[in-house]
Amino acid sequence: MSQQPHPSAADLRPDFLHSFLLDPARHSPDAPAVVESPEAGRTTVTSYAELRSHTDALAGALGALELEPGSRVILEADTSAPALAMLLACSQAGLTFVPVSPQTPQQRLETLIDTVRPALHLQAANGNRTDVPEAVGTGRFDRDGLTVERAPAHRPPRRRTPCPTDPAYIIFTSGTTGRPKGVVMSHRAVVAFYRGMLAHRIAGPDDRIASTSPLQFDFSLLNIGLALGSGAAVVPVSPQLVRWPRHLLRILRETGATQVNGVPSIWRQVLRHEPKRLAALTGLRGVLFCGEEFPLPELRRLQELLPTARIVNCYGATESMACSFEDVPNPLPEEVERLSLGTAHPGAEILLVDPDGRVVDEPDVVGEIHLRSPALFSGYWGDPEATRATLVPDPLCPESGQYVLRSGDLALRGTDGGYRFAGRVDSQVQINGNRVELGEVERRLTAHPGVTAATALPLPLPGGGTQLAAFVTLATGHCLDDPGDLWTFCAETLPPYMVPQEIRVLDRLPTTAHGKVDRTALLAEAGARAEDAGAAPVGSAR
Repeated sequence: MSQQPHPSAADLRPDFLHSFLLDPARHSPDAPAVVESPEAGRTTVTSYAELRSHTDALAGALGALELEPGSRVILEADTSAPALAMLLACSQAGLTFVPVSPQTPQQRLETLIDTVRPALHLQAANGNRTDVPEAVGTGRFDRDGLTVERAPAHRPPRRRTPCPTDPAYIIFTSGTTGRPKGVVMSHRAVVAFYRGMLAHRIAGPDDRIASTSPLQFDFSLLNIGLALGSGAAVVPVSPQLVRWPRHLLRILRETGATQVNGVPSIWRQVLRHEPKRLAALTGLRGVLFCGEEFPLPELRRLQELLPTARIVNCYGATESMACSFEDVPNPLPEEVERLSLGTAHPGAEILLVDPDGRVVDEPDVVGEIHLRSPALFSGYWGDPEATRATLVPDPLCPESGQYVLRSGDLALRGTDGGYRFAGRVDSQVQINGNRVELGEVERRLTAHPGVTAATALPLPLPGGGTQLAAFVTLATGHCLDDPGDLWTFCAETLPPYMVPQEIRVLDRLPTTAHGKVDRTALLAEAGARAEDAGAAPVGSAR
Protein backbone atom coordinates (compact mmCIF):
# COMPACT_ATOMS: atom_id res chain seq x y z
CA MET A 1 0.00 0.00 0.00
CA SER A 2 1.43 3.37 -0.97
CA GLN A 3 1.86 5.87 1.83
CA GLN A 4 -0.33 8.98 1.62
CA PRO A 5 1.52 12.31 1.90
CA HIS A 6 0.92 14.45 4.93
CA PRO A 7 -1.54 17.29 4.28
CA SER A 8 0.04 20.68 3.88
CA ALA A 9 -0.77 23.70 6.01
CA ALA A 10 -2.73 25.13 3.07
CA ASP A 11 -4.82 21.94 2.85
CA LEU A 12 -5.67 22.20 6.54
CA ARG A 13 -6.73 25.83 6.06
CA PRO A 14 -5.53 27.03 9.46
CA ASP A 15 -7.06 30.16 10.90
CA PHE A 16 -4.68 32.70 9.50
CA LEU A 17 -5.79 36.27 8.89
CA HIS A 18 -5.05 36.18 5.16
CA SER A 19 -6.76 32.86 4.45
CA PHE A 20 -9.93 34.03 6.18
CA LEU A 21 -10.13 37.44 4.51
CA LEU A 22 -9.22 36.24 1.02
CA ASP A 23 -11.67 33.35 1.02
CA PRO A 24 -14.17 35.24 -1.26
CA ALA A 25 -11.54 35.09 -4.02
CA ARG A 26 -12.32 31.36 -4.34
CA HIS A 27 -16.02 31.74 -5.14
CA SER A 28 -16.46 35.41 -6.17
CA PRO A 29 -13.18 36.37 -7.85
CA ASP A 30 -14.68 39.17 -9.93
CA ALA A 31 -16.54 40.83 -7.05
CA PRO A 32 -15.15 44.19 -5.86
CA ALA A 33 -12.88 43.94 -2.82
CA VAL A 34 -11.65 47.57 -2.60
CA VAL A 35 -13.32 50.65 -4.08
CA GLU A 36 -11.34 53.90 -3.90
CA SER A 37 -12.10 57.50 -4.85
CA PRO A 38 -9.25 59.71 -3.63
CA GLU A 39 -10.17 62.50 -6.06
CA ALA A 40 -13.40 63.63 -7.68
CA GLY A 41 -14.23 61.57 -10.74
CA ARG A 42 -11.39 59.08 -10.17
CA THR A 43 -12.81 55.86 -8.79
CA THR A 44 -10.88 52.58 -8.99
CA VAL A 45 -12.11 49.07 -8.22
CA THR A 46 -9.89 46.17 -7.16
CA SER A 47 -11.51 42.75 -7.48
CA TYR A 48 -10.95 39.86 -5.08
CA ALA A 49 -8.96 38.06 -7.77
CA GLU A 50 -6.73 41.09 -8.22
CA LEU A 51 -6.29 41.49 -4.46
CA ARG A 52 -5.40 37.78 -4.19
CA SER A 53 -2.90 38.04 -7.04
CA HIS A 54 -1.31 41.19 -5.61
CA THR A 55 -1.09 39.58 -2.16
CA ASP A 56 0.59 36.47 -3.59
CA ALA A 57 3.17 38.57 -5.43
CA LEU A 58 4.02 40.65 -2.37
CA ALA A 59 4.16 37.57 -0.14
CA GLY A 60 6.59 36.01 -2.59
CA ALA A 61 8.80 39.10 -2.46
CA LEU A 62 8.72 39.07 1.34
CA GLY A 63 9.46 35.34 1.40
CA ALA A 64 12.58 35.92 -0.69
CA LEU A 65 13.99 37.97 2.19
CA GLU A 66 14.07 34.77 4.32
CA LEU A 67 12.77 36.43 7.46
CA GLU A 68 11.94 34.27 10.44
CA PRO A 69 8.22 33.69 11.15
CA GLY A 70 7.02 36.27 13.66
CA SER A 71 9.49 38.95 12.52
CA ARG A 72 7.95 42.41 12.80
CA VAL A 73 7.30 44.65 9.81
CA ILE A 74 6.45 48.32 10.23
CA LEU A 75 3.69 49.10 7.73
CA GLU A 76 3.50 52.88 7.28
CA ALA A 77 0.54 53.70 5.06
CA ASP A 78 -3.02 54.90 4.83
CA THR A 79 -5.67 52.36 3.90
CA SER A 80 -5.60 51.52 0.17
CA ALA A 81 -5.72 48.46 -2.06
CA PRO A 82 -1.89 48.14 -2.11
CA ALA A 83 -1.75 48.60 1.68
CA LEU A 84 -4.37 45.90 2.20
CA ALA A 85 -2.47 43.58 -0.12
CA MET A 86 0.73 44.23 1.84
CA LEU A 87 -1.03 43.65 5.15
CA LEU A 88 -2.36 40.32 3.86
CA ALA A 89 1.03 39.47 2.35
CA CYS A 90 2.71 39.91 5.74
CA SER A 91 0.20 37.45 7.17
CA GLN A 92 0.78 35.00 4.31
CA ALA A 93 4.56 35.25 4.76
CA GLY A 94 4.26 34.58 8.50
CA LEU A 95 5.31 38.12 9.48
CA THR A 96 3.77 40.38 12.13
CA PHE A 97 2.69 43.76 10.77
CA VAL A 98 2.78 46.92 12.89
CA PRO A 99 0.61 49.59 11.23
CA VAL A 100 1.83 53.18 11.55
CA SER A 101 0.44 56.43 10.18
CA PRO A 102 2.50 58.39 7.62
CA GLN A 103 1.92 61.39 9.91
CA THR A 104 3.68 59.69 12.84
CA PRO A 105 6.36 62.00 14.28
CA GLN A 106 9.90 60.78 13.74
CA GLN A 107 10.62 60.50 17.45
CA ARG A 108 7.56 58.34 18.07
CA LEU A 109 8.44 56.10 15.12
CA GLU A 110 11.92 55.60 16.56
CA THR A 111 10.36 54.72 19.91
CA LEU A 112 8.21 52.08 18.22
CA ILE A 113 11.25 50.73 16.38
CA ASP A 114 13.22 50.52 19.62
CA THR A 115 10.27 48.69 21.18
CA VAL A 116 9.39 46.05 18.58
CA ARG A 117 12.80 45.72 16.88
CA PRO A 118 11.40 45.26 13.35
CA ALA A 119 13.29 43.56 10.58
CA LEU A 120 11.71 45.77 7.94
CA HIS A 121 10.06 49.17 7.46
CA LEU A 122 7.69 49.38 4.51
CA GLN A 123 5.88 52.44 3.18
CA ALA A 124 3.79 53.35 0.17
CA ALA A 125 5.79 54.29 -2.93
CA ASN A 126 4.87 57.96 -2.47
CA GLY A 127 5.81 57.99 1.23
CA ASN A 128 8.29 60.60 2.42
CA ARG A 129 9.91 58.82 5.37
CA THR A 130 13.69 58.86 4.88
CA ASP A 131 15.29 58.71 8.34
CA VAL A 132 14.65 55.07 9.22
CA PRO A 133 17.40 53.75 11.54
CA GLU A 134 20.08 51.83 9.61
CA ALA A 135 19.55 48.62 11.56
CA VAL A 136 16.15 48.24 9.92
CA GLY A 137 15.61 47.14 6.32
CA THR A 138 13.47 49.44 4.16
CA GLY A 139 11.23 49.11 1.16
CA ARG A 140 8.38 50.70 -0.80
CA PHE A 141 5.32 49.15 -2.37
CA ASP A 142 2.56 49.99 -4.81
CA ARG A 143 0.31 48.18 -7.28
CA ASP A 144 3.40 47.08 -9.22
CA GLY A 145 4.97 45.26 -6.28
CA LEU A 146 7.67 45.68 -3.62
CA THR A 147 10.97 47.49 -4.06
CA VAL A 148 13.52 46.70 -1.35
CA GLU A 149 15.75 49.72 -0.78
CA ARG A 150 17.83 48.36 2.09
CA ALA A 151 17.82 44.64 2.71
CA PRO A 152 17.07 43.54 6.26
CA ALA A 153 19.89 41.97 8.25
CA HIS A 154 20.12 38.25 7.57
CA ARG A 155 19.89 36.01 10.60
CA PRO A 156 19.67 32.21 10.59
CA PRO A 157 15.99 31.46 11.25
CA ARG A 158 15.19 29.61 14.46
CA ARG A 159 11.64 28.95 13.24
CA ARG A 160 10.33 27.95 9.84
CA THR A 161 6.61 27.20 10.16
CA PRO A 162 4.01 29.91 10.92
CA CYS A 163 1.34 29.02 13.46
CA PRO A 164 -2.17 30.52 14.01
CA THR A 165 -1.17 31.40 17.56
CA ASP A 166 1.60 33.67 16.22
CA PRO A 167 1.05 37.43 16.45
CA ALA A 168 -0.77 38.68 13.36
CA TYR A 169 -0.25 42.32 14.27
CA ILE A 170 0.71 44.75 17.01
CA ILE A 171 -1.45 47.86 17.46
CA PHE A 172 -0.01 50.65 19.58
CA THR A 173 -2.28 52.67 21.85
CA SER A 174 -1.57 55.48 24.29
CA GLY A 175 -0.13 54.28 27.57
CA THR A 176 -0.55 55.80 31.02
CA THR A 177 3.23 55.75 31.48
CA GLY A 178 3.82 58.06 28.52
CA ARG A 179 5.11 55.20 26.37
CA PRO A 180 2.77 53.61 23.81
CA LYS A 181 1.43 50.15 24.64
CA GLY A 182 1.66 47.46 21.98
CA VAL A 183 -1.42 45.23 21.86
CA VAL A 184 -0.43 41.84 20.41
CA MET A 185 -3.21 39.96 18.58
CA SER A 186 -2.77 36.43 17.23
CA HIS A 187 -4.22 35.14 13.97
CA ARG A 188 -6.46 32.77 15.91
CA ALA A 189 -7.83 35.57 18.12
CA VAL A 190 -8.53 37.93 15.21
CA VAL A 191 -10.31 35.26 13.17
CA ALA A 192 -12.34 34.21 16.22
CA PHE A 193 -13.48 37.81 16.59
CA TYR A 194 -14.34 38.12 12.91
CA ARG A 195 -16.49 34.99 13.10
CA GLY A 196 -18.33 36.30 16.14
CA MET A 197 -18.90 39.66 14.46
CA LEU A 198 -20.13 38.16 11.18
CA ALA A 199 -22.79 36.20 13.06
CA HIS A 200 -24.64 39.52 13.47
CA ARG A 201 -25.08 39.75 9.66
CA ILE A 202 -24.24 43.44 9.61
CA ALA A 203 -23.10 43.32 5.98
CA GLY A 204 -23.49 41.18 2.88
CA PRO A 205 -21.74 40.63 -0.47
CA ASP A 206 -23.54 43.57 -2.10
CA ASP A 207 -22.30 46.09 0.47
CA ARG A 208 -19.59 48.68 0.10
CA ILE A 209 -18.31 49.61 3.54
CA ALA A 210 -16.67 52.99 4.04
CA SER A 211 -13.85 52.76 6.58
CA THR A 212 -13.08 56.18 8.03
CA SER A 213 -10.48 55.10 10.60
CA PRO A 214 -6.71 55.24 10.04
CA LEU A 215 -5.00 51.93 9.31
CA GLN A 216 -3.08 52.01 12.60
CA PHE A 217 -6.38 52.08 14.52
CA ASP A 218 -7.87 48.68 15.33
CA PHE A 219 -11.29 49.96 14.18
CA SER A 220 -9.86 49.98 10.65
CA LEU A 221 -9.00 46.28 10.95
CA LEU A 222 -12.54 45.63 12.21
CA ASN A 223 -13.92 47.36 9.12
CA ILE A 224 -11.64 45.37 6.81
CA GLY A 225 -12.69 42.13 8.49
CA LEU A 226 -16.38 43.02 8.30
CA ALA A 227 -16.12 43.87 4.60
CA LEU A 228 -13.86 41.11 3.29
CA GLY A 229 -15.28 38.53 5.70
CA SER A 230 -18.75 39.28 4.28
CA GLY A 231 -17.60 39.20 0.67
CA ALA A 232 -18.27 42.95 0.52
CA ALA A 233 -15.96 45.78 -0.56
CA VAL A 234 -13.87 48.14 1.56
CA VAL A 235 -14.15 51.84 0.73
CA PRO A 236 -11.11 53.55 2.29
CA VAL A 237 -11.55 57.19 3.30
CA SER A 238 -8.26 58.92 4.09
CA PRO A 239 -7.94 60.73 7.43
CA GLN A 240 -7.23 63.96 5.54
CA LEU A 241 -10.67 63.81 3.86
CA VAL A 242 -12.81 62.52 6.74
CA ARG A 243 -12.77 65.88 8.48
CA TRP A 244 -14.21 67.70 5.45
CA PRO A 245 -17.95 66.99 5.14
CA ARG A 246 -18.23 67.58 1.39
CA HIS A 247 -15.20 65.42 0.61
CA LEU A 248 -16.54 62.62 2.82
CA LEU A 249 -19.99 62.76 1.22
CA ARG A 250 -18.46 62.89 -2.28
CA ILE A 251 -16.55 59.68 -1.62
CA LEU A 252 -19.67 57.98 -0.30
CA ARG A 253 -21.62 59.08 -3.36
CA GLU A 254 -19.02 58.22 -6.02
CA THR A 255 -18.14 54.83 -4.57
CA GLY A 256 -21.75 53.81 -3.99
CA ALA A 257 -21.06 53.21 -0.30
CA THR A 258 -23.90 51.43 1.47
CA GLN A 259 -22.47 51.57 4.99
CA VAL A 260 -20.23 53.96 6.92
CA ASN A 261 -18.17 52.81 9.90
CA GLY A 262 -16.40 55.26 12.18
CA VAL A 263 -16.25 57.04 15.49
CA PRO A 264 -19.27 59.26 16.30
CA SER A 265 -17.34 62.49 15.78
CA ILE A 266 -17.08 61.94 11.99
CA TRP A 267 -20.77 62.87 11.75
CA ARG A 268 -20.65 66.12 13.74
CA GLN A 269 -19.64 68.49 10.94
CA VAL A 270 -21.76 66.62 8.38
CA LEU A 271 -24.88 67.00 10.52
CA ARG A 272 -24.12 70.65 11.15
CA HIS A 273 -23.15 71.83 7.66
CA GLU A 274 -24.33 69.28 5.06
CA PRO A 275 -27.59 67.66 6.23
CA LYS A 276 -29.28 67.88 2.81
CA ARG A 277 -26.39 66.22 1.01
CA LEU A 278 -26.36 63.46 3.60
CA ALA A 279 -30.13 62.88 3.27
CA ALA A 280 -29.69 62.62 -0.51
CA LEU A 281 -27.55 59.46 -0.10
CA THR A 282 -30.53 57.14 -0.32
CA GLY A 283 -28.28 54.12 -0.93
CA LEU A 284 -26.72 54.48 2.51
CA ARG A 285 -28.41 51.76 4.53
CA GLY A 286 -26.04 51.15 7.42
CA VAL A 287 -23.95 52.99 10.03
CA LEU A 288 -21.70 51.33 12.59
CA PHE A 289 -20.00 53.38 15.28
CA CYS A 290 -17.49 52.57 17.97
CA GLY A 291 -14.81 54.18 20.11
CA GLU A 292 -16.90 56.46 22.32
CA GLU A 293 -20.49 57.29 23.16
CA PHE A 294 -22.60 58.86 20.41
CA PRO A 295 -24.17 62.12 21.72
CA LEU A 296 -27.88 61.36 21.65
CA PRO A 297 -28.99 64.65 20.02
CA GLU A 298 -26.64 63.97 17.11
CA LEU A 299 -27.72 60.33 16.91
CA ARG A 300 -31.38 61.31 16.71
CA ARG A 301 -30.57 63.84 14.00
CA LEU A 302 -28.72 61.14 12.04
CA GLN A 303 -31.80 58.94 12.25
CA GLU A 304 -33.96 61.78 10.95
CA LEU A 305 -31.73 62.22 7.89
CA LEU A 306 -31.26 58.47 7.25
CA PRO A 307 -34.62 57.11 8.41
CA THR A 308 -34.20 53.61 6.93
CA ALA A 309 -30.54 53.05 7.91
CA ARG A 310 -29.61 50.31 10.34
CA ILE A 311 -27.41 51.92 13.02
CA VAL A 312 -25.25 49.58 15.09
CA ASN A 313 -23.54 50.44 18.36
CA CYS A 314 -20.26 48.53 18.56
CA TYR A 315 -18.53 48.30 21.93
CA GLY A 316 -15.17 46.90 22.92
CA ALA A 317 -11.48 47.43 23.53
CA THR A 318 -8.42 47.13 21.33
CA GLU A 319 -7.43 44.15 23.48
CA SER A 320 -10.36 42.17 22.03
CA MET A 321 -10.90 44.30 18.89
CA ALA A 322 -14.51 44.68 20.05
CA CYS A 323 -16.99 42.85 22.23
CA SER A 324 -20.62 43.49 21.28
CA PHE A 325 -22.87 44.79 18.50
CA GLU A 326 -26.34 46.18 19.23
CA ASP A 327 -28.87 47.77 16.91
CA VAL A 328 -29.97 51.26 17.94
CA PRO A 329 -33.79 51.45 18.20
CA ASN A 330 -35.31 53.44 15.36
CA PRO A 331 -36.64 55.86 16.30
CA LEU A 332 -34.66 56.26 19.50
CA PRO A 333 -37.18 56.77 22.33
CA GLU A 334 -37.04 60.16 24.01
CA GLU A 335 -36.67 58.62 27.46
CA VAL A 336 -33.43 56.82 26.53
CA GLU A 337 -30.45 58.32 28.32
CA ARG A 338 -27.86 55.68 27.51
CA LEU A 339 -27.65 53.17 24.67
CA SER A 340 -27.65 49.45 25.28
CA LEU A 341 -24.42 47.60 24.50
CA GLY A 342 -26.39 44.39 24.06
CA THR A 343 -24.52 41.24 25.01
CA ALA A 344 -21.17 39.82 23.95
CA HIS A 345 -20.85 38.50 20.39
CA PRO A 346 -21.35 34.74 19.87
CA GLY A 347 -18.54 32.78 21.48
CA ALA A 348 -17.82 35.45 24.12
CA GLU A 349 -19.34 36.40 27.47
CA ILE A 350 -19.46 39.53 29.64
CA LEU A 351 -19.06 39.34 33.41
CA LEU A 352 -19.50 42.24 35.83
CA VAL A 353 -17.21 42.28 38.86
CA ASP A 354 -17.53 44.60 41.86
CA PRO A 355 -14.56 46.27 43.62
CA ASP A 356 -14.34 43.34 46.06
CA GLY A 357 -13.89 40.82 43.24
CA ARG A 358 -17.44 39.46 43.51
CA VAL A 359 -19.29 38.65 40.29
CA VAL A 360 -22.40 40.85 40.04
CA ASP A 361 -25.52 38.80 39.31
CA GLU A 362 -28.18 41.39 40.13
CA PRO A 363 -29.63 43.71 37.46
CA ASP A 364 -29.00 47.46 37.63
CA VAL A 365 -25.88 47.05 39.81
CA VAL A 366 -22.69 48.60 38.45
CA GLY A 367 -19.62 46.44 38.02
CA GLU A 368 -16.45 46.40 35.95
CA ILE A 369 -16.73 44.56 32.63
CA HIS A 370 -14.62 41.42 32.41
CA LEU A 371 -14.66 39.65 29.04
CA ARG A 372 -14.30 35.92 28.46
CA SER A 373 -13.52 35.40 24.78
CA PRO A 374 -11.41 33.40 22.32
CA ALA A 375 -10.53 36.76 20.74
CA LEU A 376 -8.41 38.20 23.55
CA PHE A 377 -5.01 39.74 22.91
CA SER A 378 -1.89 37.77 23.78
CA GLY A 379 -0.44 40.56 25.91
CA TYR A 380 1.24 43.95 25.75
CA TRP A 381 4.48 43.77 23.82
CA GLY A 382 7.41 43.71 26.24
CA ASP A 383 5.25 44.67 29.24
CA PRO A 384 4.39 41.61 31.35
CA GLU A 385 3.37 43.74 34.34
CA ALA A 386 0.71 45.64 32.38
CA THR A 387 -0.40 42.34 30.81
CA ARG A 388 -0.93 40.76 34.24
CA ALA A 389 -3.05 43.73 35.31
CA THR A 390 -5.34 43.35 32.28
CA LEU A 391 -5.44 39.60 31.62
CA VAL A 392 -6.63 38.30 34.99
CA PRO A 393 -7.70 34.87 36.28
CA ASP A 394 -11.32 33.95 35.62
CA PRO A 395 -13.16 35.23 38.73
CA LEU A 396 -15.64 32.35 38.52
CA CYS A 397 -12.98 29.63 38.43
CA PRO A 398 -9.42 30.88 38.93
CA GLU A 399 -8.23 27.27 39.29
CA SER A 400 -8.87 26.68 35.58
CA GLY A 401 -5.92 28.75 34.45
CA GLN A 402 -8.22 30.65 32.10
CA TYR A 403 -7.80 34.38 31.77
CA VAL A 404 -10.37 37.08 31.08
CA LEU A 405 -9.96 40.68 30.00
CA ARG A 406 -10.35 43.27 32.74
CA SER A 407 -11.63 46.19 30.68
CA GLY A 408 -11.65 49.14 33.07
CA ASP A 409 -15.19 49.92 31.84
CA LEU A 410 -18.14 50.09 34.19
CA ALA A 411 -21.55 48.79 33.19
CA LEU A 412 -24.82 47.49 34.55
CA ARG A 413 -27.10 44.77 33.26
CA GLY A 414 -30.67 45.77 32.53
CA THR A 415 -33.73 43.64 33.11
CA ASP A 416 -33.67 42.83 29.38
CA GLY A 417 -30.28 41.15 29.80
CA GLY A 418 -28.42 43.82 27.82
CA TYR A 419 -25.56 45.83 29.29
CA ARG A 420 -25.34 49.60 29.56
CA PHE A 421 -22.10 51.52 29.80
CA ALA A 422 -21.66 53.39 33.09
CA GLY A 423 -18.30 55.10 32.68
CA ARG A 424 -14.68 54.23 33.22
CA VAL A 425 -13.05 53.14 36.43
CA ASP A 426 -10.51 55.89 35.76
CA SER A 427 -13.16 58.51 34.80
CA GLN A 428 -14.28 58.83 38.39
CA VAL A 429 -12.49 61.89 39.70
CA GLN A 430 -12.37 63.67 43.02
CA ILE A 431 -13.64 67.27 43.10
CA ASN A 432 -13.16 68.84 46.52
CA GLY A 433 -13.43 65.44 48.16
CA ASN A 434 -16.51 64.35 46.20
CA ARG A 435 -16.44 61.50 43.70
CA VAL A 436 -17.69 62.63 40.29
CA GLU A 437 -18.45 60.40 37.29
CA LEU A 438 -17.57 62.57 34.29
CA GLY A 439 -19.87 60.63 31.99
CA GLU A 440 -22.90 61.53 34.10
CA VAL A 441 -22.08 65.23 33.79
CA GLU A 442 -21.62 64.87 30.03
CA ARG A 443 -24.94 63.07 29.65
CA ARG A 444 -26.77 65.86 31.47
CA LEU A 445 -25.23 68.54 29.27
CA THR A 446 -26.11 66.73 26.03
CA ALA A 447 -29.70 66.41 27.26
CA HIS A 448 -29.98 70.20 26.75
CA PRO A 449 -31.77 70.83 23.42
CA GLY A 450 -29.07 73.21 22.22
CA VAL A 451 -26.02 71.03 23.02
CA THR A 452 -24.73 68.47 20.53
CA ALA A 453 -21.63 67.21 22.37
CA ALA A 454 -19.94 67.73 25.72
CA THR A 455 -16.76 66.74 27.53
CA ALA A 456 -16.19 67.24 31.25
CA LEU A 457 -12.73 67.54 32.79
CA PRO A 458 -11.16 68.28 36.16
CA LEU A 459 -9.00 71.40 35.88
CA PRO A 460 -6.26 72.30 38.36
CA LEU A 461 -6.64 75.70 40.01
CA PRO A 462 -3.61 78.07 40.11
CA GLY A 463 -3.64 78.20 43.90
CA GLY A 464 -4.14 74.45 44.29
CA GLY A 465 -7.21 72.27 44.25
CA THR A 466 -9.42 71.21 41.34
CA GLN A 467 -12.54 72.52 39.69
CA LEU A 468 -14.93 70.81 37.30
CA ALA A 469 -15.10 72.28 33.80
CA ALA A 470 -17.08 71.33 30.71
CA PHE A 471 -16.59 72.01 26.99
CA VAL A 472 -19.65 71.91 24.73
CA THR A 473 -20.64 72.42 21.09
CA LEU A 474 -24.01 73.84 20.09
CA ALA A 475 -26.49 72.84 17.43
CA THR A 476 -26.45 74.85 14.20
CA GLY A 477 -28.35 78.08 14.62
CA HIS A 478 -28.56 77.74 18.39
CA CYS A 479 -27.26 80.59 20.49
CA LEU A 480 -27.18 80.81 24.25
CA ASP A 481 -28.70 84.10 25.36
CA ASP A 482 -27.18 83.51 28.77
CA PRO A 483 -24.30 81.02 29.16
CA GLY A 484 -25.48 80.52 32.71
CA ASP A 485 -28.50 78.66 31.29
CA LEU A 486 -26.40 75.53 30.96
CA TRP A 487 -25.25 75.82 34.54
CA THR A 488 -28.87 76.16 35.67
CA PHE A 489 -29.87 73.21 33.50
CA CYS A 490 -27.24 71.01 35.17
CA ALA A 491 -28.18 72.22 38.63
CA GLU A 492 -31.76 71.03 38.10
CA THR A 493 -30.75 67.37 38.40
CA LEU A 494 -27.12 67.17 39.51
CA PRO A 495 -25.83 67.70 43.05
CA PRO A 496 -23.88 70.95 43.50
CA TYR A 497 -20.47 69.27 43.43
CA MET A 498 -21.27 67.75 39.98
CA VAL A 499 -22.32 71.03 38.37
CA PRO A 500 -19.42 72.36 36.25
CA GLN A 501 -18.02 75.54 37.71
CA GLU A 502 -16.98 76.58 34.24
CA ILE A 503 -18.66 75.80 30.91
CA ARG A 504 -16.98 76.76 27.66
CA VAL A 505 -18.67 76.81 24.26
CA LEU A 506 -16.42 75.71 21.36
CA ASP A 507 -17.01 75.55 17.61
CA ARG A 508 -15.82 71.95 17.77
CA LEU A 509 -14.27 69.55 20.23
CA PRO A 510 -10.69 68.65 19.23
CA THR A 511 -10.14 65.00 18.34
CA THR A 512 -7.19 62.64 18.31
CA ALA A 513 -5.93 60.83 15.22
CA HIS A 514 -8.34 58.03 16.18
CA GLY A 515 -11.28 60.43 16.16
CA LYS A 516 -11.88 60.44 19.91
CA VAL A 517 -12.19 63.64 21.93
CA ASP A 518 -8.68 64.93 22.64
CA ARG A 519 -8.84 65.63 26.37
CA THR A 520 -5.17 66.56 26.45
CA ALA A 521 -5.79 69.33 23.91
CA LEU A 522 -8.74 70.60 25.94
CA LEU A 523 -6.58 70.72 29.07
CA ALA A 524 -3.90 72.61 27.17
CA GLU A 525 -6.46 75.10 25.86
CA ALA A 526 -7.87 75.59 29.33
CA GLY A 527 -4.37 76.20 30.68
CA ALA A 528 -3.58 78.71 27.93
CA ARG A 529 -6.75 80.67 28.63
CA ALA A 530 -6.05 80.64 32.34
CA GLU A 531 -2.67 82.25 31.71
CA ASP A 532 -4.23 84.94 29.55
CA ALA A 533 -5.40 87.46 32.10
CA GLY A 534 -7.45 89.27 29.51
CA ALA A 535 -9.50 86.25 28.46
CA ALA A 536 -12.49 85.45 30.64
CA PRO A 537 -13.77 81.89 30.40
CA VAL A 538 -16.62 81.47 27.97
CA GLY A 539 -19.80 80.44 29.76
CA SER A 540 -18.26 80.80 33.21
CA ALA A 541 -20.64 79.67 35.93
CA ARG A 542 -18.98 81.66 38.65
